[in-house]
Amino acid sequence: MSHCHDEHEGHGYGHDHSHGAHDHSDDITPALQNHVYQQIDFSAINTLNESSPRAGAKICQKTWDQRMDLEPQLCSDADEQLLMHIPFTAQIRLHSILIRTTNDSSAPLTLKLFVNRDDLDFGTASELQPTQTLSLSQSSDIQDVPVKRALFNTVRSLDLFFEDNWGQGEEDETRISYLGFKGEWMQLNREPVSFLYEAAANPSDHKMVAGVKGGVGNTLGGAGGRDGM
Repeated sequence: MSHCHDEHEGHGYGHDHSHGAHDHSDDITPALQNHVYQQIDFSAINTLNESSPRAGAKICQKTWDQRMDLEPQLCSDADEQLLMHIPFTAQIRLHSILIRTTNDSSAPLTLKLFVNRDDLDFGTASELQPTQTLSLSQSSDIQDVPVKRALFNTVRSLDLFFEDNWGQGEEDETRISYLGFKGEWMQLNREPVSFLYEAAANPSDHKMVAGVKGGVGNTLGGAGGRDGM
């Protein structure tokens, strides 16, 4: 068994930025295109079997600039499995999962995705048919793993079940250092508002029409991207 905080060297956790061999600033485009960040409800993220409280939320809160930072890191506790529930403040049309793991046996292998569930535990996640099953690479690079977009058009919450790792039963710790999402979003707020409709040039013909708040975004970070860069 490996340990989450004592193997920071020798496992290829990224690049040495001190000598300028590889500047990750040039990775921002197109990696940040349609980056979903501000639409994540970080306070409501729940992770089962995490060894450190709120570690799952913390790896999602990393900005793009922090994606190569080793800490904070999510590590599994009792065994290799992790189950994350991630709610959004908007309706997401998911394009792909952004993830950074490791290049050793603690890297997750099988990732099962479930859309709009709030009742999952390890037992139900093992038994239910997932929305999609992904296979992850054994790598400390950022993986941009596409999903079948037709299955993820109306995502209000996403459950990620990391079922096993590359240890194939020999490693009971799974480690993830960055998790992000790419897609488009639509606001969930449907509070009625009023706006003025110009029916004719005559002011007496002005009419009030009920509308709804909402809009579709696909820019950096959804609503603006400042926090996601």
